[in-house]
Amino acid sequence: MQAVKSYRAYYDEGSFVPYEPVTIPKGSQAIITILDFPISSTRKFEPTLTKKRPLSELRGFLKGKVWMADDFNDPLEEMKEYM
Repeated sequence: MQAVKSYRAYYDEGSFVPYEPVTIPKGSQAIITILDFPISSTRKFEPTLTKKRPLSELRGFLKGKVWMADDFNDPLEEMKEYM
C-alpha cells in the first residue's frame, strides 16, 4: 500500500497552484476536492504565516469585553429538586 498525501493549492486560470513546492512522481493518481468558498477575483490568496505572540502580549486583550452575571454562581430554580 502506498502513502496518501494531501496538498493545499488554489485554482488559477486552468491550473492548480500549490501553496508550497510539491514533488509528485510521474504516473501518480490524484483526487481533487474543490472547497466551495471562492476567492475574490480582484486578489489571489497568498498564504500568511501566523506569528506566535508571547503570552505577555496576550494578557488582558479581552479586558472590558467579557462580563459575567452577578448571579452566575447562584443555584438554578430548575435544579433545586436535585440539591
